[in-house]
Amino acid sequence: MLERALAYLEEKHTCPHCKTELTLCHAPPMHVGDGLGWGSEFLFICLNNECSLFTKGWEYIENQYGHVGSYRYMEIPNSKESYNMMVAGKSAFTGSIVDVETLKRQNARYKTEQEAVAKLDTCVEANDLGPVLFLLTDNAANIDDRKRAAALLPKLDDLSCIEVLRNHNFQDTQLEQDINMAINKILANHFLRECPYCAELIKARAKICKHCSKELE
Repeated sequence: MLERALAYLEEKHTCPHCKTELTLCHAPPMHVGDGLGWGSEFLFICLNNECSLFTKGWEYIENQYGHVGSYRYMEIPNSKESYNMMVAGKSAFTGSIVDVETLKRQNARYKTEQEAVAKLDTCVEANDLGPVLFLLTDNAANIDDRKRAAALLPKLDDLSCIEVLRNHNFQDTQLEQDINMAINKILANHFLRECPYCAELIKARAKICKHCSKELE
């Protein structure tokens, strides 16, 4: 996606109504006409609020359809298709402008995710907790890959994962349950538990926490 966006940004497209250069925007998920997609992740759109199509469209839509709206000119990349797209307000598509730096960050995150997934098959043998923690703490990663990673925690048996995972906000409750069960197994393997008062790791048979001095049940 990044490569396509960068290539499109090199292209120059001009609005036939106002001669303003069109802006590359992310395409909406649905086509307003048929309910289907646009067939492209990006659209070239005229965002000039002084464009004659946009300024005259308000009166036309009010008279023709009886509601508030106007039109923005748009073109589909790698296509000869162009449309006068109906919009509901002056802010239409201004929040969809392609931000190259954001795309670069997303692309870098995706590549790191794929590298982490590729290492799951060998991370236990290599005693490498890194790929597992990356996937588990990346809420944008594929949920099936994150569940695979969670299943590897007891095999890695690394206490250093606990603090990282306890401080992460998981959006998937089932994944969070899987991780809690994995942490309990790791603690049991080391005859440890978490102090209910200060969250520090203590011996499973301890009666008093050595960190906060609280008496334990």
